[in-house]
Amino acid sequence: MESKKKSFSIVRSKNKVRAVTHALPHALDVEEAVLGALIMERDALTDVIDILSPQSFYREPHQLIYAAIVHLFNNTDPIDPRTLVNQLRKKGVLEKVGGLPYIIGLTESIISTKHIEHHARLLVEYAMRRGLITVSSEIQEEAYDPTVDTFELLDKSERALFEVSEANIRKNYEQIDSLMEQAIKELEAKKSNQQGVTGVSTSFPALDRMLLGWQKSDFIVIAARPGMGKTALMLTLLRNAAIDAGVPVAFFSLEMSSVQLVNRMISSETELESDKIRKGNLEEYEWEQLFHKTTEIARSNIYIDDTPALSLFEFRAKCRRLKAQRGIQVVFVDYLQLMVEDQYAKGGNREQQIAAISRGVKAIAKELDITIIVASQLSRSVETRGGDKRPQLSDLRESGAIEQDADVVLFLYRPEYYGLTQDEEGNDTRALAEIIIAKHRNGPTGKVILHYHSSITKFDNPSNPQDSWESKIFDQRTPNSTGPMNSF
Repeated sequence: MESKKKSFSIVRSKNKVRAVTHALPHALDVEEAVLGALIMERDALTDVIDILSPQSFYREPHQLIYAAIVHLFNNTDPIDPRTLVNQLRKKGVLEKVGGLPYIIGLTESIISTKHIEHHARLLVEYAMRRGLITVSSEIQEEAYDPTVDTFELLDKSERALFEVSEANIRKNYEQIDSLMEQAIKELEAKKSNQQGVTGVSTSFPALDRMLLGWQKSDFIVIAARPGMGKTALMLTLLRNAAIDAGVPVAFFSLEMSSVQLVNRMISSETELESDKIRKGNLEEYEWEQLFHKTTEIARSNIYIDDTPALSLFEFRAKCRRLKAQRGIQVVFVDYLQLMVEDQYAKGGNREQQIAAISRGVKAIAKELDITIIVASQLSRSVETRGGDKRPQLSDLRESGAIEQDADVVLFLYRPEYYGLTQDEEGNDTRALAEIIIAKHRNGPTGKVILHYHSSITKFDNPSNPQDSWESKIFDQRTPNSTGPMNSF
């Protein structure tokens, strides 16, 4: 005899503990209708095979019957009561499901298979409810256990809840005509856009012409050696997206505290030297300047998280909440090598860990349909290399997976950092920074020149565009590269 499945919840009242029993959500009549329709009409399975799994059914006999139907379908065998009974007999579960009489009984009340997809989705909803009840019961039980680490339990809880949805919600395919219609609408929107920016503008016209702005679902890497100005560039881009483009943005700082970051932003926005900001050594007029120029930043949708040793799982969970609650469109991370492997997935060397983090970041960008911009360290090979110190893709530290996973790789290079004050043509390179677009999955590679103010840690457009070497587009390779840029 089949045992009844029950859910037990604990109710505490005035030091008394009592167990309350509830039947798990299910709809046996709908399960029987779906199975009967699948037995009656083979083609019905094609409508629900990407929706249902055996676990979508409440009764174990129904799970076994559905699994047998799918097996017959995958082997191109006919699906009818006789073939189904034979398959169940081979598996040794025929008597467990009720034998031939039960299989015949499933088909007797079926008039039409017209609404099978609707019924299948109802079963998925019930399965999700059962999953939520099971997960919440386990969480509740562990939450009462004082030996269980609280933060590990939080991680486990979020992961388990996410797995409930992943196991039951599958992305449906889309027919080409609907996709074509969407693509044409986007092309028409781009045509009416005079600036040519299809994503979130960087506020650097030369860079926007190359990238067309920050694109949704893109994983972008900004790489440089320490001291080159990665954080300053990231904060400038953060400010431009939040203030100029007016979109909600988030900044995950794994190296600096949130207050240190805000001090840098104050220095950059007010153009007061960072040393003065750190010491608080400001004149009266400078205080007025500070309060006046920081009002816009204070009112912007910028969210800063300075959690150290951030794991990929925590990052995913935080991004999901920020997307759902704040509608963020661009996320900045400073920097990739300071992220740690998830506690539940430890193993492998550092290169393998970074590869897993890199793949995970790209997956999050795609899942949430946001831009994720990550700073990354370069290896010391840049310093030891003779001659030109411009970075190459092979200089990305610890993992070639970063190069493979990224949609865009930007290198930050300042000649002045290496004591070079003039280029080969005699142009003054002091305070100039090259943004080298070394990889661009959906567009050209090249470089853009920006002006760097070291005293206020700010990047802006060059004052004289004629002398800025602006937007030089490379055919296939950046200087010193060893292979095609767009091969990923």
